[in-house]
Amino acid sequence: MTATIHHLYTSPGHNYFGHHEKPPGEHAIVEHDSLELVAGRGIPGDRFFDFKNDYKGQVTFIDLAVVDAIRAHADRPDLPAAAFRRNVVISGVDLNSLVGQRFELNGILLEGTQECSPCYWMDQACGKPGTEALMRGRGGLRCRILRSGTLKVGPATIGHFADSR
Repeated sequence: MTATIHHLYTSPGHNYFGHHEKPPGEHAIVEHDSLELVAGRGIPGDRFFDFKNDYKGQVTFIDLAVVDAIRAHADRPDLPAAAFRRNVVISGVDLNSLVGQRFELNGILLEGTQECSPCYWMDQACGKPGTEALMRGRGGLRCRILRSGTLKVGPATIGHFADSR
């Protein structure tokens, strides 16, 4: 299966995670042409690198179609894909179908652990009430990194492995 990686991001700190009933953080989101994914650890320089042992969200994905739907919903065609705080913005793959699956993305072995459930912060981050509700069921994918490698913006090949549930 062929997909396209459109954007790659990291952030050194949490802007929403752990900020319940507090103002959001102000950590920058950094866009990259490539990212190193380290098995069992995450992405160097990202807030979830070495977060905890066997963490289920070492790398996160969101579908570009969802980003575009939120842009239309919020009437913000210029809304940056970084607003969603996912590491990889991709198209050409059904992310929900990868929950519980091992798959290879450009030679990097990943395990889809669960959907990235949107939170109430999405309404604020995108500037429009109802964003969180619109994202339910399509908030993206959390993964464990099982084999290290480098992701680059551009065409990507996805291969499936046995169900890992």
